[in-house]
Amino acid sequence: MKRILYVFIALGILSCNQKKKEESTTPEVIEKTEKIPVEPDSGIGNGTPSLTDHFIQGIEKAHKKERFLNHKAVSFDIKIIFNGKEHLEGKITMLTNSTKIKIDKKDGSQLVYDGENVYLQPADANDQGARFDMFTWTYFFGLPYKLSDPGTKWEMQEDRVLNNITHSTAKLTFEAGIGDAPDDWYVVYADPVAKSLQAAAYIVTFGNDGDISKAEADPHAIHYKDFKTIDQIPFATKWEFYGWTSEKGMTDQLGEATISNIAFIENEGNLFDDPENSKIIE
Repeated sequence: MKRILYVFIALGILSCNQKKKEESTTPEVIEKTEKIPVEPDSGIGNGTPSLTDHFIQGIEKAHKKERFLNHKAVSFDIKIIFNGKEHLEGKITMLTNSTKIKIDKKDGSQLVYDGENVYLQPADANDQGARFDMFTWTYFFGLPYKLSDPGTKWEMQEDRVLNNITHSTAKLTFEAGIGDAPDDWYVVYADPVAKSLQAAAYIVTFGNDGDISKAEADPHAIHYKDFKTIDQIPFATKWEFYGWTSEKGMTDQLGEATISNIAFIENEGNLFDDPENSKIIE
């Protein structure tokens, strides 16, 4: 009889211990199975950048953005051919933050942006496309450093093939009122390994008075090639321009540009002063 009683007591103790063990482990299991916080654009984890931020930061790091912006200004020679004709040849000087620009053309005319107005000198020089030239080519040159500018908006897109290599891509658009052409957009291609900016599809909406249908029907693309390192910063010294569609990517080549004599300037002096005998280009 005593033996039977001992068996019941032992079973009771085991049952209590098992119950206590289950009670003690239950909160631990619940804690480990809580949902992982997800940040915008599928970034995972507290403080982890979103996919678009990761994309942008990869390009900025590859192009040494911080090192580039530590310089005051940069100058380079440029020659642009479109549809077999010379579009522009000259020297471009710009602050590295793009807030002031100067273009000295081969024909002796000059464009200056002092941060507020665009000036053409001499006043009777051909002003056709002057404002477009002032901001377009400098934007292409400075694109790796402008991806996180105020007013930029990003959306990750599907991977696309460039030179038989799959590249990550993301679409850049702008908030209303940003720049001369806020309706422009870019589809940026990043190298899958180096993360450098390799190409960008784009539309040109400047001067369309709000009608972007023509630009949307004829996107172009710039392909950055022949990179050269200056002060540890990579610069593409050849740009190729193509037609582009979302389905096919780059199509027929439309033009090209060569970039040479890249140099940094640490003192702007009076480089961007309003030139004499000039007129403002609206």
